[in-house]
Amino acid sequence: MNEIIKIHNATTGKVTERPLNAKELAIYEQNKQQEIAARQAESEKAKARLAAEAKLLALGLTTEDLKALLG
Repeated sequence: MNEIIKIHNATTGKVTERPLNAKELAIYEQNKQQEIAARQAESEKAKARLAAEAKLLALGLTTEDLKALLG
């Protein structure tokens, strides 16, 4: 993968582009994997909440009851 980094020199206004070095690429890949894991966890949490709400509705609770219980 050829990820590019842009370096902006605020003094001169010059913009330099170069490929990430090995250390930067490792950090980039690690951050990308952490973001994927966080999104998956968020998705699983939302699915679990929806499943719990469905079970409570099946027990006869109203949407108002759910709002009072779950906020």
